[in-house]
Amino acid sequence: MIVSPSLLSADFANLARDIEMCNASDAAMLHCDVMDGVFVPNISFGFPVIKAISRITTKPLDVHLMIVNPQNYIGAVRDCGAAIMNVHQEACIHLDRTIQAIKAAGMKAAVTLNPSTPVAMLEDVIADLDMVLLMSVNPGFGGQKFIENTYKKVARLKQLISDSGSKALIEVDGGVNLDNAPALAHAGVDVLVAGSAIFAAENPKDVIAKLACI
Repeated sequence: MIVSPSLLSADFANLARDIEMCNASDAAMLHCDVMDGVFVPNISFGFPVIKAISRITTKPLDVHLMIVNPQNYIGAVRDCGAAIMNVHQEACIHLDRTIQAIKAAGMKAAVTLNPSTPVAMLEDVIADLDMVLLMSVNPGFGGQKFIENTYKKVARLKQLISDSGSKALIEVDGGVNLDNAPALAHAGVDVLVAGSAIFAAENPKDVIAKLACI
């Protein structure tokens, strides 16, 4: 299992310490949520912080833009050192154009779906995607309860990927923990984004290791 700790739940007063913990862990990448207070009802951190993170992490950065007009920031995300740029389907009027521009900038292209957005919305672009992120909570806040319908949605996405011949990975973010991770893996999830379950734990590295072994 690919584990991607969500830095939104890290201790921002000791961010370097938490990143070093991730560097020494079984985490495969780091998840960075950028929120603008418009697309989602919260504001997180921006590009200067991500650039600082990129200088000390040894893990690839999965930058998840929960913002309006994400296509305007492709160059900025690339310049921050992101390996993956993750945009919301709901925020992109010209999604195919945005996907192609992300790839042209040298990053992997990922698209996120909110809980109420059906996977069928990706039918015509799935073959071009490197990853699809299914939100298992409504985006904007950490620590929310996992939405149980996500399991069925993962199964539908897995079928869409199979039918299209796509090689896209399936990522899930929101309320992920050691209790529901086995069922998510069984449903077909490739990447687990976990925030509170990792950073609020007494031994975060141990939680990452357990998630990675599922």
